[in-house]
Amino acid sequence: MTDMLEQPANTGSATPDQRVDAWLEAFGTALTRRDVDAVAGLFGADSFWRDLVAFTWNIKTVEGREGVADMLHARLADTDPSGFRATEPASEEDGVVGAWIAFETAVGRGVGHLRLKRDDDSGEDRAFTLLTTMQELKGHEEGTGQRRPRGTEHGANKHRVTWSEQREIEERELGYTRQPYVVIIGGGQGGIALGARMRQLGVPALVLDKHDCPGDQWRGRYKSLCLHDPVWYDHLPYLPFPDNWPVFAPKDKIADWLEMYTKVMEVPYWSKSECTSASYDEATGEWTVHVLRDGEPVVLRPHQLVIATGMSGKPNIPEFPGAHRFQGEQHHSSAHPGPDAYAGRKVVVIGANNSAHDICGALWEVGADVTMVQRSSTHIVRSDSLMELGLGDLYSERALAAGVTTQKADLTFASLPYRIMHEFQIPIYDRIRERDADFYDRLDKAGFLHDWGDDGSGLFMKYLRRASGYYIDVGASELVANGDIALAHGNVRELTETSVVLEDGTELAADLVVYATGYGSMNGWVADLISQEVADKVGKCWGLGSDTTKDPGPWEGEQRNMWKPTRQDGLWFHGGNLHQSRHYSLYLALQLKARYEGIPTPVYGLQEVHHLR
Repeated sequence: MTDMLEQPANTGSATPDQRVDAWLEAFGTALTRRDVDAVAGLFGADSFWRDLVAFTWNIKTVEGREGVADMLHARLADTDPSGFRATEPASEEDGVVGAWIAFETAVGRGVGHLRLKRDDDSGEDRAFTLLTTMQELKGHEEGTGQRRPRGTEHGANKHRVTWSEQREIEERELGYTRQPYVVIIGGGQGGIALGARMRQLGVPALVLDKHDCPGDQWRGRYKSLCLHDPVWYDHLPYLPFPDNWPVFAPKDKIADWLEMYTKVMEVPYWSKSECTSASYDEATGEWTVHVLRDGEPVVLRPHQLVIATGMSGKPNIPEFPGAHRFQGEQHHSSAHPGPDAYAGRKVVVIGANNSAHDICGALWEVGADVTMVQRSSTHIVRSDSLMELGLGDLYSERALAAGVTTQKADLTFASLPYRIMHEFQIPIYDRIRERDADFYDRLDKAGFLHDWGDDGSGLFMKYLRRASGYYIDVGASELVANGDIALAHGNVRELTETSVVLEDGTELAADLVVYATGYGSMNGWVADLISQEVADKVGKCWGLGSDTTKDPGPWEGEQRNMWKPTRQDGLWFHGGNLHQSRHYSLYLALQLKARYEGIPTPVYGLQEVHHLR
């Protein structure tokens, strides 16, 4: 029977700090004594423990006391956690006490966040949410602060190798006489961020990209493209944007930053390098990766292969009847060159999400005759409202003034389990709906089909569940509302020589058809590069299993396959927006570093495969 001293005392008159300290003491004591039942008893009946690598060598959320007990029975002995403590004063809001915490495990150091609720029956505090994250591996810390590199060797040395000479040696050898441990396919913000992490952790890694230089992934997009997320949300690891960086960065400015970042952070990066195939040897635990580097064949043999080719996967290009006979131009939004060549011409854009709106708006600006074809409803949120009500408490000048650093904002967001995140989002979008009622009324009158997500939780949950079905309005919605961008509805029946014909018979004359029809799952790249068998083995990427539109169940609790072990040994996926590329690259990097150093990494809760694509 569990000793009563291991339970937090009745907390009726205790301060938030005392309540947190009492709970952490009971928690730590029970962990030390390996009393799993006592630990589980410190959690509420409805509770969530989200772990990023520290306990599970996975990205995993367990739910309720049974989930906590199951995880700890599997992982407590090896993890050997200790030293749980609050790192700053606790807070209390609406009966919930929140605290930032730190701790150690046998192999690492971590930080996290705790939320406590008082149990109505016993009056004792129980954990509502617990976040635990690994931040560094003991003995393998990054060279920062007191551990930063010297940069030179003082004194006289006839055999001195300078920094530039050492870099030349590395660039000459890596991939040829010395094999990388990790190969990262895709050199956009995700691959570059992970490459920088690998460099700082001392893991030999190569980032491969088919473009001529870093940043070309952005330079090649339509000229009006800007980030829709604000600067505070978009920093890369180690090197934040300067204080005078624009709130919404133009795509060419981002491209220049990525090119500079790659050089300054010394990311081993092969441009003009296209992977043609890859295969895995189960016996040796090595990949064979065939690469054409500037036209020359190279074979790489890494132990770990990371697909960082874009969270959205391969473009979805529909095969409409008659497309072969259409005499105009047609292309997917990912290949859209910009509006300049289409001034005065008739353009039909199939789709009504982010890219469709951006492209329609830019085409209207140069005088094109633009029609947007909306096939299903879209969630629209105005940029100003999203920044103030949706992001302002975490990512803004206001947040910084309140002491909410980028790391704290990232961890705050990570501390909300996906199962209940929509409950926190719904009130935000209710306020946005009220604030911008006139705007939405005008959209409705224009015939635009608008929604707030299946449960009213808005943009963030749509993004996490399906990565589609929304637009952050930076101007194009106003053009739709006032009729400057024409609007049509329905699926496409066929293309003629000069038009797009909808299922209801509506015929839209067109010189250009743009397919803003989204993207498939990232494992589509695996099918092309490795095999369909491996693509099916790992299954669909992205989504939570929320059983909402385009996110079929069962519930999975975390993003499918992202930043964590997959069903294929040595194969990983890295992607997402700039925020996710920054935040989750740390946890992926630590998993790769541990394997490089030979640290045992028993994975708890390896994802089941329920959907192939």
